[in-house]
Amino acid sequence: MAETPSTSPRSAAAGLVTCGVCGRESRQAPFRPPPPEQAPDLDLRPGEPVRSTMARWLQQCPHCGYAAPSIAKAHPAAAAAVSAAPFRALLQDSSHPALARRFLAWALVLEETGALHAAAEATLQAAWVADDGGRADLSRAWRQEAVALWRSGPPLDAEQTVRVVDALRRAEAWEDAEATAAELAALSPPEAVGQVIALERRLVAARDLGRHTVASALPPPSRRPHVTHQRKDPPGWGMLGWLRRLFGRG
Repeated sequence: MAETPSTSPRSAAAGLVTCGVCGRESRQAPFRPPPPEQAPDLDLRPGEPVRSTMARWLQQCPHCGYAAPSIAKAHPAAAAAVSAAPFRALLQDSSHPALARRFLAWALVLEETGALHAAAEATLQAAWVADDGGRADLSRAWRQEAVALWRSGPPLDAEQTVRVVDALRRAEAWEDAEATAAELAALSPPEAVGQVIALERRLVAARDLGRHTVASALPPPSRRPHVTHQRKDPPGWGMLGWLRRLFGRG
């Protein structure tokens, strides 16, 4: 991995960031998410106004293609991932939306470093981009890939399992979604998780693959912070703390 030279005050003021992989500078706009005003989806995609800011969640080096919340930081394995054939092919795949490719590029780097749950999150975010673009084929495929990554990593907690069930439902993997939901329900999860999983089971039974929000399952307040918001986790939703640590810029 290229050594990261110190950023000069002039470069910082101009919004220039030195890539932690290739060592070249590029202009990157800083991002601070606005407070969420609407309830998140069942898979924790944030509501508006944060929902519409996805194009700013990741930076991407225009020289080597490395993508991350902050490209100034790079795991030692990132350079190998960026130079590998799958990464280079992804960057050239014009059949995928450009923003989705950015999230998938980040997912490839995370997978190379062994952060499989984090790679699942980035792959799910690519599916959100596909949702917005009306690409149901890609949305289903990337949700299935996210589920495979979640299941390949460490054991899932209750909140993560809810997200797996939602991804399976929206990918039309009905039998797997119901079986996973039933297994979680049998474990007597926390009340909030139980309410959400009960809704998921009703949606699966109805073969409903649409978007639904946390507000459909939980009484107010049901707004949840974006992954980069620094605040205490609401009881029963510890997954958000993990997401903030993943995407934090500190």
